[in-house]
Parts: sequence; structure tokens; C-alpha cells
Amino acid sequence: MNTLKRYAGLLWVILGPIGIHYLIATAQAEIAKKPVIDTKIQWAVFIVVFYPIAIGFILFGLYALEGNYDHIPEASAELEEDYEAKPL
Repeated sequence: MNTLKRYAGLLWVILGPIGIHYLIATAQAEIAKKPVIDTKIQWAVFIVVFYPIAIGFILFGLYALEGNYDHIPEASAELEEDYEAKPL
């Protein structure tokens, strides 16, 4: 299962930049088709909202590749043990 999590992490790392590229390419094409202020504002909002989401996909994937999701705690006591065991 941990191997599957790491492959999924790789998928997220790849999908993040692809999503950003597709979003910007689509915005440029739509603004070129109809270059009015309404279209520019609409796509600017889309980019401002979805860009951080795509960055989050990349970070989530990197954490999965590093193995941070290999052990998922099932009780609060495990959370405290993990927190005490890992130095900041």
C-alpha cells in the first residue's frame, strides 16, 4: 500500500504543473477570443483561486514521495508519540 501511495504522490507532482499550464493556456486562448474586461477578470479570478490548489497538489505529492503518509495514526496517543519522536 505504501508503494501505491508513493506512485500516487508522483502522479500528483506531475498533475500539478500540467494543471497550471492548462489553466494558463486556456485563459490566454479565451482572452484572445474575447478581449473584454469581463473575460480578463473572470480568468484572473480562476487563476488566483486554482493556482494555490495546484501548488497544494504538488506539495501533497512530494510529501507522499518522501513517505510522510506511510504510517497513518489511528489514535490520538500515536499522534503524540509521532510528534515527540520527530524533531522540528
